[in-house]
Order: sequence, then C-alpha cells, then structure tokens
Amino acid sequence: MIEFRTLADDHPDLAHSPLLRGALLTLHYAQEQGSIGLTQTKAFKRVFVHWAVENFDWPGQSAEEIFRYNKMINEYEFPPLEVLHFLLISLRLGRHFKGEFRLTKRGAELAQAPGRLFAELIPYFVLQVDHASYARFDDRPFGKWDIWMNVINVEADQGTTEVALFEAFYGEPQDWHAAGWREKAAFSSCVLRPLMWAGLLTDAREDNSDPKVCHVFKTSLWRSVLTLDIDDMLRPRFVQ
Repeated sequence: MIEFRTLADDHPDLAHSPLLRGALLTLHYAQEQGSIGLTQTKAFKRVFVHWAVENFDWPGQSAEEIFRYNKMINEYEFPPLEVLHFLLISLRLGRHFKGEFRLTKRGAELAQAPGRLFAELIPYFVLQVDHASYARFDDRPFGKWDIWMNVINVEADQGTTEVALFEAFYGEPQDWHAAGWREKAAFSSCVLRPLMWAGLLTDAREDNSDPKVCHVFKTSLWRSVLTLDIDDMLRPRFVQ
C-alpha cells in the first residue's frame, strides 16, 4: 500500500518537488495576472511558456540551454509545463474560459497551501497519469507502482544506480544495444522520471564515464511524505 502523508505548508522538504514549485508559480501567476492566455489549440501562449522556462528552475533544463537554439518555445517543447497544464485542468484547479486559463475557487485556495496542493497533485501525477503518453517512445514497463516503490524504497535508500534499479526488477538484458536499451528507457521515463519530477528521487550523473552512469537517491521528501509496506526493512539512518 502506498500512503502519502499531508505535510504542513511550511515543511522544508516540499522544496524538493519541481512539479509542486511549477504548480505554485503557475497558480500564483494566473492569480496575479487574472488569467493566462491560450492559443487556439488551448495551449499556454508563448509569453507564459517563456516566463515558465525562466522561472521554473527545472532540474537539468536551464533556460539558457532551452533557448540556445530556439528563442521562442511552445508549450509542447517544454514537457514539464505541458504535463502541469494537463494536471491543473484534470484536478479542476484551473479551467479554460474564453481563450484563457483561469483559476477555480479551489485552485486559488490551494495556491496558498503548498502542503495540501502537494497532497492533491503528486499522488495523482505519480499513480494515475499514463507516463508513456508524454515519453519519447510509447513503450510501457511491466509492473505496478506498489512493487516499484517498495523495491526502490530499499534499493535506493543508501543510493544506487539507474542500471542497478532496472536490473533489480527485470534482470540484465541479453543485449543492451537491442531491446534492452528501449526497456531501460521505458523504465526510466515511466517510473524514475515521474518520481524525480515529484521530488521523491534525485539523480547525479557521471559525465566522465562511458557509458554515462546515473546515480539515484531518495530525497528527504520521500522519507517525510511516504509510508510504504516495507519501511521496517530499512537500515536505521544516523544523523551526526
């Protein structure tokens, strides 16, 4: 069973969640400006997309890097914002009205309550969204969230690697250069990336290694907000 605790609005571990930060910034922007303009296809207009790229401070995607080749970015070219837009509409925190995105009463309330917003946004995003729908490929990994998260809870408690996590679930592929790399990519896109966007996991890459090694760690937010079946199997953590 996966249980998300509701944290106090001023809990410091909430700062680990990029998706929560983006949601709060978007809700506050819409509240202060009155609305966010939409294109004819009901995407956010470029002026807001540009603002979001500059202000979201998204891990691994600096504004400088994103604008290096294109000065004007559409919503679909900044996937975190596209996913967030979908979430805000799905959870009825915002609505489309006469060519604009406007906050609902509930959205305006949760804009001032980060702990409650996290409790609404993150479990839905992690557990309910089809993560293959915005991934590079349509492949979906075999498995269920209660198994993935309970195993990651143990394997990543002291830190592990992306490859080691994949092999813990699926074994070592016979050929990393054939179907193996697609299976690993699906696992990374549909399991690890959502947990990182939620702020429950973080990563560090060895750029000087070949192939590049990605280390995966649980954040303090994971420990603060999650209750999982096998928590009692974890080694005690000592604070010096």
